Amino acid sequence: MKICEIHSGLSALLVEKSKYDGMWVSSLTHSAIHGLPDNELVPLKERVALVEEVRKLTTKPIIVDVDTLGPIEHVPFYARWFKEAGAYAIVIEDKKYPKENSLLDDGKYPLEDVDKFCEKIKSAKEYSGDMKVIARLESLIAKHSIEEALIRAEAYAKAGADIILIHSKQKIDCSEVMEFATRFRKISQIPLMAIPTTYELPEEHPFEIVVTANHLLRASMKAMEKFLGGEEVELSSVDSIFKLVGH
Repeated sequence: MKICEIHSGLSALLVEKSKYDGMWVSSLTHSAIHGLPDNELVPLKERVALVEEVRKLTTKPIIVDVDTLGPIEHVPFYARWFKEAGAYAIVIEDKKYPKENSLLDDGKYPLEDVDKFCEKIKSAKEYSGDMKVIARLESLIAKHSIEEALIRAEAYAKAGADIILIHSKQKIDCSEVMEFATRFRKISQIPLMAIPTTYELPEEHPFEIVVTANHLLRASMKAMEKFLGGEEVELSSVDSIFKLVGH
Protein backbone atom coordinates (compact mmCIF):
# COMPACT_ATOMS: atom_id res chain seq x y z
CA MET A 1 0.00 0.00 0.00
CA LYS A 2 1.60 3.27 -1.15
CA ILE A 3 0.37 6.40 0.62
CA CYS A 4 0.99 10.06 -0.30
CA GLU A 5 0.77 13.17 1.86
CA ILE A 6 -2.08 15.63 1.44
CA HIS A 7 -2.74 18.94 3.19
CA SER A 8 -5.84 20.30 1.44
CA GLY A 9 -8.85 19.35 -0.61
CA LEU A 10 -6.94 20.25 -3.79
CA SER A 11 -4.02 17.97 -2.96
CA ALA A 12 -6.50 15.21 -2.08
CA LEU A 13 -8.12 15.49 -5.52
CA LEU A 14 -4.70 15.15 -7.14
CA VAL A 15 -3.84 12.05 -5.11
CA GLU A 16 -7.28 10.61 -5.86
CA LYS A 17 -6.33 10.62 -9.56
CA SER A 18 -2.80 9.32 -8.96
CA LYS A 19 -1.15 5.89 -8.66
CA TYR A 20 -1.15 6.10 -4.85
CA ASP A 21 -3.42 3.80 -2.86
CA GLY A 22 -4.27 6.25 -0.09
CA MET A 23 -3.62 9.56 1.65
CA TRP A 24 -1.51 10.67 4.61
CA VAL A 25 -2.71 13.66 6.60
CA SER A 26 0.65 14.86 7.89
CA SER A 27 1.20 16.69 11.16
CA LEU A 28 4.18 18.53 9.64
CA THR A 29 2.40 19.75 6.52
CA HIS A 30 -0.89 20.47 8.30
CA SER A 31 1.04 22.67 10.74
CA ALA A 32 3.14 24.25 7.99
CA ILE A 33 0.16 25.39 5.92
CA HIS A 34 -0.87 27.39 8.99
CA GLY A 35 2.65 28.88 9.11
CA LEU A 36 3.26 27.14 12.46
CA PRO A 37 5.82 24.66 13.83
CA ASP A 38 5.05 20.97 14.10
CA ASN A 39 4.85 20.75 17.90
CA GLU A 40 1.14 20.05 18.54
CA LEU A 41 0.33 23.76 18.43
CA VAL A 42 -2.41 23.32 15.80
CA PRO A 43 -5.50 21.84 17.54
CA LEU A 44 -6.34 18.29 16.48
CA LYS A 45 -9.95 19.36 15.96
CA GLU A 46 -8.69 21.19 12.87
CA ARG A 47 -7.20 17.93 11.60
CA VAL A 48 -10.56 16.25 12.17
CA ALA A 49 -12.13 18.98 10.01
CA LEU A 50 -9.53 18.38 7.27
CA VAL A 51 -10.34 14.67 7.26
CA GLU A 52 -14.06 15.47 6.98
CA GLU A 53 -13.31 17.76 4.01
CA VAL A 54 -11.10 15.23 2.27
CA ARG A 55 -13.47 12.29 2.88
CA LYS A 56 -16.06 14.03 0.69
CA LEU A 57 -13.55 14.21 -2.18
CA THR A 58 -11.90 10.80 -2.23
CA THR A 59 -12.65 7.09 -2.30
CA LYS A 60 -9.15 6.19 -1.04
CA PRO A 61 -8.15 5.39 2.57
CA ILE A 62 -7.07 8.32 4.75
CA ILE A 63 -4.36 7.72 7.36
CA VAL A 64 -4.00 10.52 9.89
CA ASP A 65 -0.90 11.51 11.84
CA VAL A 66 -2.35 12.53 15.23
CA ASP A 67 0.97 13.21 17.02
CA THR A 68 0.85 11.98 20.64
CA LEU A 69 -2.94 12.39 20.79
CA GLY A 70 -2.42 14.51 23.89
CA PRO A 71 -3.42 13.49 27.42
CA ILE A 72 -4.99 10.08 27.94
CA GLU A 73 -8.29 11.79 28.84
CA HIS A 74 -8.53 13.18 25.28
CA VAL A 75 -8.01 9.86 23.51
CA PRO A 76 -11.64 8.57 23.52
CA PHE A 77 -12.93 11.83 22.04
CA TYR A 78 -10.36 12.08 19.24
CA ALA A 79 -10.59 8.38 18.38
CA ARG A 80 -14.34 8.70 17.97
CA TRP A 81 -14.14 12.01 16.07
CA PHE A 82 -11.57 10.75 13.56
CA LYS A 83 -13.59 7.57 13.04
CA GLU A 84 -16.76 9.58 12.42
CA ALA A 85 -14.85 11.91 10.08
CA GLY A 86 -13.99 8.92 7.89
CA ALA A 87 -10.35 8.14 8.69
CA TYR A 88 -9.10 4.69 7.74
CA ALA A 89 -6.47 4.84 10.51
CA ILE A 90 -4.86 7.13 13.07
CA VAL A 91 -1.14 7.05 13.88
CA ILE A 92 -0.17 7.75 17.50
CA GLU A 93 3.50 8.34 18.27
CA ASP A 94 5.14 7.31 21.53
CA LYS A 95 6.88 10.59 22.37
CA LYS A 96 5.86 12.61 25.40
CA TYR A 97 3.45 15.50 24.83
CA PRO A 98 4.16 18.03 23.35
CA LYS A 99 6.33 16.39 20.73
CA GLU A 100 8.94 17.93 18.42
CA ASN A 101 9.19 16.94 14.76
CA SER A 102 11.24 13.78 14.30
CA LEU A 103 13.40 15.19 11.50
CA LEU A 104 14.90 18.08 13.47
CA ASP A 105 18.70 17.94 13.72
CA ASP A 106 18.65 19.20 17.31
CA GLY A 107 15.27 17.83 18.43
CA LYS A 108 14.60 16.54 21.94
CA TYR A 109 12.68 13.29 21.96
CA PRO A 110 11.69 11.98 25.40
CA LEU A 111 9.63 8.83 24.96
CA GLU A 112 6.40 8.03 26.76
CA ASP A 113 6.40 5.31 29.40
CA VAL A 114 5.57 1.99 27.71
CA ASP A 115 2.66 1.16 30.02
CA LYS A 116 1.15 4.64 29.61
CA PHE A 117 1.39 4.43 25.85
CA CYS A 118 -0.22 0.99 25.91
CA GLU A 119 -3.13 2.55 27.81
CA LYS A 120 -3.49 5.11 24.99
CA ILE A 121 -3.61 2.30 22.44
CA LYS A 122 -6.25 0.39 24.45
CA SER A 123 -8.35 3.53 24.89
CA ALA A 124 -8.12 4.43 21.19
CA LYS A 125 -9.09 0.88 20.20
CA GLU A 126 -12.11 0.97 22.50
CA TYR A 127 -13.56 3.98 20.66
CA SER A 128 -12.19 3.49 17.13
CA GLY A 129 -14.73 1.00 15.77
CA ASP A 130 -13.37 -0.36 12.48
CA MET A 131 -10.79 2.45 12.19
CA LYS A 132 -7.22 1.14 12.53
CA VAL A 133 -4.93 2.28 15.34
CA ILE A 134 -1.27 2.48 14.31
CA ALA A 135 1.47 2.66 16.96
CA ARG A 136 4.41 4.78 15.84
CA LEU A 137 7.75 3.88 17.41
CA GLU A 138 10.17 6.78 17.89
CA SER A 139 12.93 4.75 19.56
CA LEU A 140 15.32 5.07 16.61
CA ILE A 141 14.58 8.79 16.28
CA ALA A 142 15.50 9.17 19.97
CA LYS A 143 18.72 7.19 19.32
CA HIS A 144 17.67 4.23 21.42
CA SER A 145 18.55 0.68 20.44
CA ILE A 146 16.72 -1.63 18.08
CA GLU A 147 16.30 -3.96 21.07
CA GLU A 148 14.40 -1.23 22.95
CA ALA A 149 12.26 -0.60 19.87
CA LEU A 150 11.40 -4.30 19.66
CA ILE A 151 10.38 -4.40 23.33
CA ARG A 152 8.06 -1.44 22.75
CA ALA A 153 6.69 -2.88 19.51
CA GLU A 154 5.81 -6.20 21.13
CA ALA A 155 4.07 -4.39 24.01
CA TYR A 156 2.10 -2.18 21.60
CA ALA A 157 1.03 -5.17 19.53
CA LYS A 158 -0.20 -6.95 22.69
CA ALA A 159 -2.07 -3.76 23.68
CA GLY A 160 -4.07 -4.01 20.46
CA ALA A 161 -2.27 -1.89 17.86
CA ASP A 162 -3.35 -2.94 14.36
CA ILE A 163 -0.13 -1.83 12.65
CA ILE A 164 3.39 -0.93 13.83
CA LEU A 165 5.16 2.07 12.29
CA ILE A 166 8.92 2.11 12.83
CA HIS A 167 10.30 5.60 12.26
CA SER A 168 13.89 6.48 11.36
CA LYS A 169 15.84 9.42 9.98
CA GLN A 170 18.87 7.38 9.01
CA LYS A 171 20.49 9.00 5.97
CA ILE A 172 20.25 7.02 2.70
CA ASP A 173 20.92 3.71 4.46
CA CYS A 174 17.80 1.80 5.57
CA SER A 175 19.62 -0.88 7.55
CA GLU A 176 18.07 -0.11 10.94
CA VAL A 177 14.45 -0.25 9.79
CA MET A 178 15.15 -3.40 7.79
CA GLU A 179 16.81 -5.05 10.79
CA PHE A 180 13.90 -4.03 13.01
CA ALA A 181 11.37 -5.45 10.53
CA THR A 182 13.26 -8.74 10.15
CA ARG A 183 13.52 -9.24 13.91
CA PHE A 184 9.94 -8.09 14.60
CA ARG A 185 8.60 -10.65 12.12
CA LYS A 186 9.94 -13.37 14.45
CA ILE A 187 7.63 -12.23 17.27
CA SER A 188 4.57 -10.85 15.45
CA GLN A 189 2.84 -10.95 12.08
CA ILE A 190 0.87 -7.69 12.34
CA PRO A 191 1.46 -5.29 9.42
CA LEU A 192 4.45 -2.95 9.37
CA MET A 193 4.64 0.62 8.10
CA ALA A 194 7.58 2.85 7.13
CA ILE A 195 8.12 6.52 6.24
CA PRO A 196 11.27 6.63 4.08
CA THR A 197 11.80 10.39 3.96
CA THR A 198 15.57 10.45 4.58
CA TYR A 199 16.40 6.94 3.36
CA GLU A 200 15.40 4.65 0.50
CA LEU A 201 13.86 1.21 0.81
CA PRO A 202 14.93 -1.57 -1.56
CA GLU A 203 12.44 -2.75 -4.14
CA GLU A 204 11.84 -5.86 -2.05
CA HIS A 205 11.00 -4.97 1.56
CA PRO A 206 8.77 -6.25 4.39
CA PHE A 207 6.55 -3.17 4.85
CA GLU A 208 2.87 -3.42 3.99
CA ILE A 209 2.42 0.39 4.07
CA VAL A 210 4.97 2.93 2.78
CA VAL A 211 4.30 6.65 3.16
CA THR A 212 5.55 9.52 0.99
CA ALA A 213 5.10 11.87 3.91
CA ASN A 214 5.58 15.54 2.95
CA HIS A 215 6.51 15.73 -0.71
CA LEU A 216 3.46 17.50 -2.15
CA LEU A 217 3.89 20.45 0.21
CA ARG A 218 7.64 20.54 -0.40
CA ALA A 219 7.11 20.49 -4.18
CA SER A 220 4.53 23.29 -4.07
CA MET A 221 6.63 25.37 -1.65
CA LYS A 222 9.66 25.14 -3.96
CA ALA A 223 7.55 26.21 -6.94
CA MET A 224 6.15 29.20 -5.00
CA GLU A 225 9.64 30.25 -3.88
CA LYS A 226 10.91 30.12 -7.46
CA PHE A 227 7.95 32.11 -8.79
CA LEU A 228 8.29 34.78 -6.09
CA GLY A 229 12.02 34.95 -6.81
CA GLY A 230 11.40 35.76 -10.45
CA GLU A 231 12.35 32.33 -11.80
CA GLU A 232 10.40 30.66 -14.57
CA VAL A 233 7.97 28.06 -13.24
CA GLU A 234 5.67 25.83 -15.25
CA LEU A 235 2.14 26.72 -14.19
CA SER A 236 -1.04 24.71 -14.31
CA SER A 237 -3.61 26.29 -16.56
CA VAL A 238 -6.73 27.83 -15.10
CA ASP A 239 -8.71 25.33 -17.19
CA SER A 240 -6.91 22.46 -15.46
CA ILE A 241 -8.10 23.84 -12.12
CA PHE A 242 -11.65 24.00 -13.43
CA LYS A 243 -11.39 20.38 -14.65
CA LEU A 244 -10.13 19.21 -11.25
CA VAL A 245 -12.44 21.07 -8.90
CA GLY A 246 -15.39 21.90 -11.15
CA HIS A 247 -16.81 25.30 -12.12
